[in-house]
Amino acid sequence: MALAMDTDALHGFLEREFPQVGQDFSVESVSDMAATIRLNVQDKHLRPGGTVSGPAMFALADVAVYLAILAMIGPKALTVTTGCSIDFMRKPASGADLLAETRLLKLGRSLAVGDVLIYSEGMEAPVARASLTYSIPPAR
Repeated sequence: MALAMDTDALHGFLEREFPQVGQDFSVESVSDMAATIRLNVQDKHLRPGGTVSGPAMFALADVAVYLAILAMIGPKALTVTTGCSIDFMRKPASGADLLAETRLLKLGRSLAVGDVLIYSEGMEAPVARASLTYSIPPAR
């Protein structure tokens, strides 16, 4: 399948549509049914003890699957999360950026399902795993 949006288009979309958090994320790569998204970790993402918080990891997983879907279908801003399950498996490295390796398992006309492995930069094993489902708005 051909990509509808490349890394530059996705980054621009994020900055335009979500200016409140657009600078928090970077699109590292995008390919057919997959994307890698970076959380540019800042103090606001840290929990006591200096590691990235669970809500920040959830946000990364959510944004990563959202952008992977948009890469395939184009800028449909009203594509929305309908379900998420996340497992926090180990403590991220203190203050290190996180990378979400995302793959879409299903991309239909009205439903998409994706899996995400989140890595702390510099660590080999994933720190979290998430599965997300999205509703895609009907074409008009």
